[in-house]
Amino acid sequence: MTTNLGVGIIGCGNISSAYMSLGPLFKGIDVKACADMNIDAAKARSEEFGIDALSVDALLAREDIDIVVNLTVPAAHFEIGMRVLDAGKHLYSEKPFVLSVSEGEQLLAKASASDLRIGSAPDTFLGGSHQLARHLIDQGEVGKILSGTAIVQGHGMEDWHPNPDFFFLPGAGPVLDIGPYYISNLVQLIGPVKEVLAMSSTAQSERTIGNGPRLGEQVPVKTPTTIHAILRFENGAQITLLTSWDVWSHSHSNMELYGELGSLFIPDPNFFGGEVHVTKKAENVALPTWEHPFLKENFGDDNEHANYRGAGLSDMALAIQEDRAHRCSAEFSHHVVDVMTSILTAGETGGLVSISTRCERPEPLDGSAAVALMV
Repeated sequence: MTTNLGVGIIGCGNISSAYMSLGPLFKGIDVKACADMNIDAAKARSEEFGIDALSVDALLAREDIDIVVNLTVPAAHFEIGMRVLDAGKHLYSEKPFVLSVSEGEQLLAKASASDLRIGSAPDTFLGGSHQLARHLIDQGEVGKILSGTAIVQGHGMEDWHPNPDFFFLPGAGPVLDIGPYYISNLVQLIGPVKEVLAMSSTAQSERTIGNGPRLGEQVPVKTPTTIHAILRFENGAQITLLTSWDVWSHSHSNMELYGELGSLFIPDPNFFGGEVHVTKKAENVALPTWEHPFLKENFGDDNEHANYRGAGLSDMALAIQEDRAHRCSAEFSHHVVDVMTSILTAGETGGLVSISTRCERPEPLDGSAAVALMV
C-alpha cells in the first residue's frame, strides 16, 4: 500500500502556491508545513492552505516531514539543499537545481552517503504534449533527430514582477531561469548533450520596474540577457537555442526537431500541454490516439493551462517506496545545470565547451503511468 510521505516547503513565494494547491492531486505526498525567512509569507500560506508555518530549523526538525521542497531563490539552493540532507530529509529543488557543477557534485555525494534522494524541477517535460513527442521519437516516426531549434524570447520580468531584481543577477538570466524547461525537454527527448558553443550580450545596464509598490525603481543588470547557443548532443544532433530578455515580439515557434523522416513541432515546455504537430517529409500526418491526464486544462483564471506541478515530486515519493529510479532525478538535473553553465561559459569565452556530466534519459511517462501518480 502506498504511504504518503510528509512534505515541507521552504520558500513561500509565487511558485509555492502551485505546489500547495496541486499537491492533493497526487499520490505519495502530503504537504504538512512551510517556512520562509519572512515569517509573514509563511503565515499567509499557512492560512491559505491549512498547513503549519514554521521556522526553517523547526521544519527541518519535524519527524513527520520526509521530503523538503526547496523553493528559495537560486543562490540559496545549494546551502538550503545541504541543510535538508544534513537533517536526514530527501530533497526536491525548484529549478535550477544548483548554480554550478561543483555544487551539484557535493549534493549528490552527500545524498549518496546518506542514502537519500534528490529530485528537481522542472517536471513540465512529464506533460502530456511532451510525452507524446517522446513517444513519437521513440517509435521512430520522424527518424533520428538531426537538428532543431529551441527559442524562448521576451522582454524580461520587470514589466509584471514586483521584485524582479534576482532575475537580472548572476544565477538567473534567461538561460538559468527559463533554460531549464527547454534543455530538460531536449535531454528527455534526444539524450545527453556533448558540447556547446555560445555568444552572449547585455542590452541594458538597468531595468525599470513597471509594476507594484516599487514602480519606476531601477534594478541593475549583472548577467547576460541575450544568449544564442548551439548544443551538440551525443547522438550527433545539433540544436540551436535562442534565449533573450531583449525581444519585444517574435514569431518563432518554441521548439522544432528535424529528423531523417520528418519534423516535430513541440509546444512551450514551460507548460504541460499544448499542440504537437508532425510531418513525414513535407506532408502533414495525423497524430496517433494519445490519452494523457496531464493534457487537461486545469489552471489559471479560465482554466486555460494544463498545470501539474508536483508530478515530479509525486513520482519521486512513490519511487522511494517502490525502490525504483525517479524521473526528475539529481543526475538528470545536474546534467542540465552543466549544460546551462557551460553555455554561459561559452558565451563569455567564445570557445567550445565540453560537457563533463552525463545522464540517461528518464523513463517515459505515458497516460497510464501518469494516471498511476494521481489520486
